[in-house]
Amino acid sequence: MIRSLGGWDEVKKMRLRGQDRIKSDQRILGESDFVSEVLSESEKEFSRKYRLKSLGYDFEEVAKRVSELFQLEKEYITGRGRQKDRVQARDLLCYWAVVELGMSMVDLARKFDITPAAVSYAVQRGEKLAKEGVANWKLELPLRLVRR
Repeated sequence: MIRSLGGWDEVKKMRLRGQDRIKSDQRILGESDFVSEVLSESEKEFSRKYRLKSLGYDFEEVAKRVSELFQLEKEYITGRGRQKDRVQARDLLCYWAVVELGMSMVDLARKFDITPAAVSYAVQRGEKLAKEGVANWKLELPLRLVRR
């Protein structure tokens, strides 16, 4: 680390300027600007997930919203079957649960009694639905479904 900064003299100068910490070694992660940008993006995503959880939103609440959107019973969506409406609702539910709530795919696989790989595919299909698909909907705080 010291070598990549230009030696002890450069480290001392940085400390005098109030820059006693750097976020990365550019030999490993790249320029500091890049690292700062990546960290701020991940912080935004983390704060959104945390905010949803702190407001009491969980899998059950998202499932309720999806059932309202598709006008299907929650038990029908989470049940087994390959009916088109069921699959689309389940795909969107999986996508929002993983992306918005930060649930693990393994936990969802247990809830739906399917494999984690099947959840992964559902998340991919759900992303398509959320962005361009059937209803063109997105999830907003406080967990409202809003037409784009």
